[in-house]
Amino acid sequence: MQTPQKIAIIGSGLVGTLLAIYLKKQGHTVHVYDRSSDIRTVAFSGRSINLVMSNRGWKAMQDIGLEEEIRKIGIPVDKRAIHTLEEDLQYQYYGKEGEAIFSLSRGVLNRRMIDLAEEAGVEFYFDHKIWDVTLATATLHVGETERGEWEDLKYDKIFGADGAFSRIRHRMQRQSMFDYSQEFMKIGYKELHIPANADGTHKIDKNSLHIWPRGNFMLMALSNLDGTFTCTLFMPFEGENSFAELKDEAKLVNFFAKYFPDTKEVIPDLVKDFFKNPTSYLAIMKCYPWTFEDKVALIGDSAHAIVPFYGHGMNAGFEDISVLNEMITKYGDDWKMIFTEYEKSRKPNADAIAELSRRNFVEMSSKTADKKFLLQKKIEKWFSDKHPTKWMPLYSRVTFSLQPYSEALAIGDLQSKIMEEVMQIPNIETKWNSDEVEKFILEKLKISV
Repeated sequence: MQTPQKIAIIGSGLVGTLLAIYLKKQGHTVHVYDRSSDIRTVAFSGRSINLVMSNRGWKAMQDIGLEEEIRKIGIPVDKRAIHTLEEDLQYQYYGKEGEAIFSLSRGVLNRRMIDLAEEAGVEFYFDHKIWDVTLATATLHVGETERGEWEDLKYDKIFGADGAFSRIRHRMQRQSMFDYSQEFMKIGYKELHIPANADGTHKIDKNSLHIWPRGNFMLMALSNLDGTFTCTLFMPFEGENSFAELKDEAKLVNFFAKYFPDTKEVIPDLVKDFFKNPTSYLAIMKCYPWTFEDKVALIGDSAHAIVPFYGHGMNAGFEDISVLNEMITKYGDDWKMIFTEYEKSRKPNADAIAELSRRNFVEMSSKTADKKFLLQKKIEKWFSDKHPTKWMPLYSRVTFSLQPYSEALAIGDLQSKIMEEVMQIPNIETKWNSDEVEKFILEKLKISV
């Protein structure tokens, strides 16, 4: 246990709420502020992408004793279900038998996390707008309007968990020697919906991540406990096959009939959902440093917003908390050292998962329907099963292990180069699981060591 302090967390999202539980269990007084209303009292729909929990997220839950509680509201997903235009439904399993990610509704999870935080003794202040922060004294400035009267709230520590457009980071950006970059992708997303059957069951396989890969755009669907699916359409904003083209009902219906014909029976409210729900943006945000002295720290999307194509935004944020907790255990009340070692440990890994996530859009939208790519994955799994200590596929390194993201990226790049050469072997389609291919990969691994 640390010496008790008064700590403010800005943002009642998943990372901020889990951090609050961790800090409360350390004996601190913890106040969470959010400019929005309590999510438990408002409808949550229209701009969500379902979450997937993997090993890094589960570790953060296990360490605080919440794993079993959260598993109750998730659905295991052990494979991709690929909906192509030419062939029958194809399944691509993620890892070894028994390995699965968990589909979680963002709204359901966030509500449950707030309940659990309150049960632990965390105090929440919703509808409180934080306009600024004095870094040197860890003082929040809250008020109804940006130019109106503000109240000053003094704390010992402040954590900015207020997302990609963080107010806390905005103040930190005004310092000298603060690096910041923001990149908006040319691709946006829109939420759609597959309702449950009349008896509450799912219309399509609930234990799959459903993908309709179409090159520079795709549709994705993940299951919810109530029998529904949250669907996400990812498309360019402009150009051919873009949101800009789908301006009226006829164009939308014709577009889906052409590119997603098997969704006609399962997305009955396509037109209503498409024109009701906003088209949302995707951005990659990087910054450094993440801390100010021993007073203020950024965590989660406030420090490293990424795109959702690896399903690791939440997992990376929860891993921030795991690492921060490790530093607390190691350094006790030395918050300056805690903050310094936390950001040094996490920064290269946050950059790595940002790059991995960017790349994975190409895999999901294009490569999952490519026969040569599927053969490559088949070879990797075959070789990995024979030599588990020599080869773990990149997806498994990222999702089913706790290996640092930066190491996973570096090893994944090496494996990718080897597989490029493997795929050039004459008649690889017929001898993919031969002694020749096995020896070739083993030799390449020796050279690369």
